[in-house]
Amino acid sequence: MSSTPKSITVLRSEAVLAIEWEDGQRVEYPLAGLRAACPCAECRLRGEERDAGVSPNDLDWPLPHDVSLDIRSIEQVGNYALRLIWDDGHAYGIYSWDYLKALSPKESTEDNR
Repeated sequence: MSSTPKSITVLRSEAVLAIEWEDGQRVEYPLAGLRAACPCAECRLRGEERDAGVSPNDLDWPLPHDVSLDIRSIEQVGNYALRLIWDDGHAYGIYSWDYLKALSPKESTEDNR
């Protein structure tokens, strides 16, 4: 499943992170969904406690009211992941390329050029 991004853009007016993958797929990830799917230990624990073992689609998890849904910056982690730094200072989640591909919403598009 491993693929790498060709471009990564935050579309603030649409509240999405757009990634164009090397395989031609362009995916728009809702910022709220990415925050809900944060892979850091703190967020995973909160999700497990909240869901009591239920595993819904990560992008559909509800968020606490005190979290930011705005991205301050993005850092590449090696050649395998992104770290999203949110406006409230949360910066612990490392989103691997494989994890992001697995989170791809169904509406993603293929580039058929």
